[in-house]
Amino acid sequence: MMTGLDVVREEGLGSFRGARVGLVMNQASVDSRFRSAADVVAGSGGLRLRALFGPQHGIFGQTQDNMVEWEGFDDAGTGVPVHSLYGAVRKPTVEMLEGLDAVMVDLQDVGTRVYTFASTLFLVMEACAEKGIGVVVLDRPNPIGGVAVEGNVLEEGFRSFVGMMRIPMRHGMTMGELALMYRETAGLACHAEVVKMRGWRREWCCDETGLPWVMPSPNMPTVETAAVYPGAVLFEGTNVSEGRGTTKPFELIGAPWIDGGVLAGALNAAGMGGVYFREARFEPTFGKCKGLLCGGIQAHVTDRREFKPYRTGLAVLREIMRRWRDVFEWKEPPYEYERERMPIDIIAGTDAVRLALESDRGIGEIEEDGGAAMREFMELRRRFLLY
Repeated sequence: MMTGLDVVREEGLGSFRGARVGLVMNQASVDSRFRSAADVVAGSGGLRLRALFGPQHGIFGQTQDNMVEWEGFDDAGTGVPVHSLYGAVRKPTVEMLEGLDAVMVDLQDVGTRVYTFASTLFLVMEACAEKGIGVVVLDRPNPIGGVAVEGNVLEEGFRSFVGMMRIPMRHGMTMGELALMYRETAGLACHAEVVKMRGWRREWCCDETGLPWVMPSPNMPTVETAAVYPGAVLFEGTNVSEGRGTTKPFELIGAPWIDGGVLAGALNAAGMGGVYFREARFEPTFGKCKGLLCGGIQAHVTDRREFKPYRTGLAVLREIMRRWRDVFEWKEPPYEYERERMPIDIIAGTDAVRLALESDRGIGEIEEDGGAAMREFMELRRRFLLY
């Protein structure tokens, strides 16, 4: 199959021939031959590369954690300026867009609302609409498939950089499809074009496509990480380690006060489909619980089609809260750029999930609470699917 970048490499971009373009990219923006998007675009006879923009973690994926800011510089390979879209500036400024006819976006998303690349896409589109220039999305696969959709839809009062639009935690869409949805639902008056992939099937995960996996951020090393992320990311809003500082981020969950054997046994007995929980011990080298021996579990996904990561994440969180209620805590602000609201509420896109867990309500009840909003989203989503 071919990504949007592969298509541009082979066929160019006729609708923008001769255009002066900026490119939003990072180290994972490579074609099927591992060639950088910057080199592909700069080497295209029909395009004139004038600027590069890097999302969270930097254009090389070099910064490790939240709230780490990096400054702009000139790219050694192409000689064009590189602007940061994570830090003091998250939306391209008028000065950054000066002299550009269009901005191209080639980012490997992971199919989860809180992953900030989708927010960067939204803010780029908003800035281009205000400037009156076009946006071109070079589409890539949703690495955890484009069929399953899970989790509550973000509530309007909980918009943040980890959730700009009313979509569920696992949205089952590509960046190109999201761009088309953003343009219509947010009224973004910009010319938005999607360079579609060739040969992608919605049910495919990234490692079924034959395309290379380059980790899009420091804590997304494998497709297995992406598979568990829609649920495991909830633990960023707690005092439980989500495995940052280990070689298995988001697959490992634990804390010094958790008995991993007890937790694994309870979770496996609950019979959640497509996953097996193994007792694990780990010692994070940074982040929460740095240098402390943690007890906990590793989630081994045995069937991705059956596995429901968000439901599973809620179940693990609920079990920990019930068994270790005297030491479990919600993380206090700040989280990303939010300094007042509870991090778990920002991540979940609502305070209803936290309140339901505190009341020990069942996972099915939590899902039913968001049922109407999910049905509305599914009807809307259908109009923008390209594959």
